[in-house]
Amino acid sequence: MLIRVGFEIAFTFPESTSMVLMLSLHPSLDSQVRSPEQLRVTPEVPITNYLDLYGNRCSRVSVAAGRSTFSNDVVVEVDGAPDVLGWNSAQLMPPELPNEVFVYLLASRYCEVDGELKEIAWALFGNQPAGWSLVQAICNFVHSHIRFDYMQARSTRTALEAYRERTGVCRDYMHLAITFCRCLNIPARYCTGYLGDIGVPAASYPMDFSAWFEVYLGGTWFTVDARNNTPRIGRVLMARGRDAADVAITTTFGVNRLELFNIRTDLI
Repeated sequence: MLIRVGFEIAFTFPESTSMVLMLSLHPSLDSQVRSPEQLRVTPEVPITNYLDLYGNRCSRVSVAAGRSTFSNDVVVEVDGAPDVLGWNSAQLMPPELPNEVFVYLLASRYCEVDGELKEIAWALFGNQPAGWSLVQAICNFVHSHIRFDYMQARSTRTALEAYRERTGVCRDYMHLAITFCRCLNIPARYCTGYLGDIGVPAASYPMDFSAWFEVYLGGTWFTVDARNNTPRIGRVLMARGRDAADVAITTTFGVNRLELFNIRTDLI
């Protein structure tokens, strides 16, 4: 299955400003790219690329005062199968986890593992069998507990606030589910990328980047989605991290105003 993904995002800047962009596909998809990525900045400026601590492809730019537009267009091949369910995958206990996985059990900016949610997690799910059924129970709860509402989006909302407020967008579902998983000793990491309406009815609102998460069971990372709470087709990964703070699509070291935000995902 071939999918064309891309975007046009524009900001205005009152003065010359440095930025870090996380707008490219994840390096793990390099072998699946069928047309070269075309990450562009208009007006044109030099782009310096590097990999961050989590293996994500990042770009550094400095833009002039005025309007700058960022765009990308790439065709990627995916297998066309829905997300794999890990029903037979055992939950590893902390002493059994690889060193590089352990960080995904710890608290992070939006996932307060070491606070009130730990007690809530054990009260809600402490009697559930370990493993995939526990992950599914967490997703079922979060899916029904939070009401999706773009008008209630807030970039500073934490997992505990999402639990209390019971509203938000996809990142809020994932932060709460990730936190519950970590509280119950299941490594979980945040993912961002493209997820078009493939195999499902088209959404009535404009396309946006999407969030999901991954859990580590039986020595394998599995894709999970507490917002949709059903296996989906056609995810195209851009970045992974502990939470949304690690995978911000743009980080701007100065004042800016968003002028344009168009995201595309088209099945070819």
